[in-house]
Amino acid sequence: MKEEKIKKVVREGYAEIAKRENSCCGPVSSCCGSPDVIQDSSKEIGYSEEELKAVPEGSNLGLGCGNPVALASLKEGDTVLDLGSGAGFDCFLAAKKVGKAGKVIGVDMTPEMIDKARENAKKANYENVEFRLGEIENIPVADNSVDVVISNCVINLSPEKRRVFKEAFRVLKPGGRLMVSDIVLMKELPDFIKNSVEAYIRCISGAIIKKQYIGAIREAGFREVKVIDETPFPIEFLANDPTPKAIINKMNAPTGKLEEIGNSVVSIKVEGKRPCYE
Repeated sequence: MKEEKIKKVVREGYAEIAKRENSCCGPVSSCCGSPDVIQDSSKEIGYSEEELKAVPEGSNLGLGCGNPVALASLKEGDTVLDLGSGAGFDCFLAAKKVGKAGKVIGVDMTPEMIDKARENAKKANYENVEFRLGEIENIPVADNSVDVVISNCVINLSPEKRRVFKEAFRVLKPGGRLMVSDIVLMKELPDFIKNSVEAYIRCISGAIIKKQYIGAIREAGFREVKVIDETPFPIEFLANDPTPKAIINKMNAPTGKLEEIGNSVVSIKVEGKRPCYE
């Protein structure tokens, strides 16, 4: 798919998710699922019961593949930027850690998500959180202004991942940190998945090979880049999610293809630092 088409289908897909308040991007499919299913899948990827209760109702749409806030070692007074902030879930968790002296900026390209996040912030009186409409390939944030950049299962959706990491590097202060949870591949996906619009929205076909993903972070200028955690993407996600199943059935693919896809996909948590002196 061409870059503009990818952005269009992703924007439209996530607009629908914002409206219906569920997703298909977690390790266990919460598509058309109840809030309990979303809560369970969030616990599985690293969120505590306390964290899930601490955020406004409706901010957790089950879109993540990890908990970048838990690994980011946020401090009182930090300025945090969340790329692809959705309904604000990770932003609200970060806001509690940085306190009144800190600030959290969420950036998302979907107007419906921004509207939902702002509503959530207003009803829960979050005064240190701001949501901005914009693309993560062109972040609407000033140079050298952020202490920590986080992102949760979003960069894989971008057709310009190298540009995203360069933009993250630009907005970080010298000595600032990047902490990302995302989906990557251990081997290439079958063409019938790579070319699927539905699979792209579900965080599968936009993913790239792990080595390329880490390489893009280093090429952007980050140092001390390391994978903090790596988890196989549970096959139950594909087995339970009607979208991949429909794609496979439509293409008359062998049942073994489902397992092949599952073995190709992993969830990783990656850290990188912008050097203090350049």
